Amino acid sequence: MNVLVINCGSSSLKYQLIDMDNEVVLGKGLAERIGIDGSRLKHEKTGMEAVVINKPMPSHVEAIQIVLDALVDAHHGVITSLSEINAVGHRVVHGGHKFTKSVLIDSKVIDGIRECIPLGPLHNPANITGIEACQKLMPHTKMVAVFDTAFHQTMSDTAFMYALPQEYYRKYNIRRYGFHGTSHRFVSMKAGEMLHNNNAKIITCHLGNGSSLAAIKDGICHDTSMGLTPVEGLIMGTRCGDIDPAIIPFIMENENLSAKEISDVMNKKSGVLGISEVSSDFRDIEEASAKGNKNAELALNMFCYRVKKYIGSYAAVLGGVDALVFTAGIGENSSVLRERICEGLDFLGICIDTEKNKLRGDARFIQSEKSTVKVMVIPTNEELMIAKDTVALL
Repeated sequence: MNVLVINCGSSSLKYQLIDMDNEVVLGKGLAERIGIDGSRLKHEKTGMEAVVINKPMPSHVEAIQIVLDALVDAHHGVITSLSEINAVGHRVVHGGHKFTKSVLIDSKVIDGIRECIPLGPLHNPANITGIEACQKLMPHTKMVAVFDTAFHQTMSDTAFMYALPQEYYRKYNIRRYGFHGTSHRFVSMKAGEMLHNNNAKIITCHLGNGSSLAAIKDGICHDTSMGLTPVEGLIMGTRCGDIDPAIIPFIMENENLSAKEISDVMNKKSGVLGISEVSSDFRDIEEASAKGNKNAELALNMFCYRVKKYIGSYAAVLGGVDALVFTAGIGENSSVLRERICEGLDFLGICIDTEKNKLRGDARFIQSEKSTVKVMVIPTNEELMIAKDTVALL
């Protein structure tokens, strides 16, 4: 069974075509600059060099058509006919409180996703556009929506409610939702397999340009660091994470900023970019820090400190921890930051082996012999998780 996984951004589209009989990626790619001059598709057939296709993409409909054409192309295609695509799985960022699990897409589901636009104004419109474009081009193909927020819907109201007047929850559904749920779910399931224990107490650290942690026990999420939006929680590439909320009106008044402008400050100009004044890319910041840049070093220290605080708090929430899992761009690739984060956590039983920590590759254990907690690096695979849900629903 072949599942096409679609992840639509406002001006981009990532995709993978996966043969679910053996979970092999047949082809994948990225369409960029949709609706902008200079749009292009970078398409890769597994085992071959990527090809770049420069074509106008006025909308996601044209972009998806170009993707489908690439998949059946005689030279770099991976299937001979679109009839070989058995289903499409769509990533949807915000499912609000309506969607607690993945669902088959129909008109009511699209209406529900549309109702969540106020909660996910940057992503949900693009997700809907991608769904409707696929429906137009593949009207007889079953489609599934997989929500970033769904995995966290097992949190109790004690964990997800804010200490605000209840009327705001009743009127606007203001509560903590969490994100990166598909990633946290995938790596926690993989960790359970590696531990031979599906009831383990696991803290998953999805660390990238956007970062979040989750506290997972018995395979379900009990808490996560992101909130109503992805701004809450850890310091990130350009997001500020947790701050005193009184800072917001203070800056607005003193800088004469609108609500949109202060939102841009918190979402696009803060985080390690704002602290370091170097870059939002942690690789650039690590390099600058190694050369003696004090602001870059401060940014790294603050990031690791915040991750460490959440690990400690989630160990308390779970009543202990069996495994600590690192994933995503930083979590999978930065041995330096993994070591900094784990430094001083030996009181929790978390100790990493310096040599094992330097290794790269597949899912692996990196704890030392004296560590009572398993420390793991597990590459995330959100696309495979979306495909798995799609197959299960069909």
